[in-house]
Amino acid sequence: MCSTGGGPDVEINEKVKEGEGKRYRCGECGYTFSSLSRHPICPSCQSEDVEQI
Repeated sequence: MCSTGGGPDVEINEKVKEGEGKRYRCGECGYTFSSLSRHPICPSCQSEDVEQI
């Protein structure tokens, strides 16, 4: 098995425990959430327009 460019960018669809991950706010719906992903997506509206807070 050969791999280049590092591992896959995986979205984890489990609740992030309080204090884990980074906090984000959605620019579309205003929802705030925590995520461990490098490219977080709003769990409320599925928007990629999120900003770290």
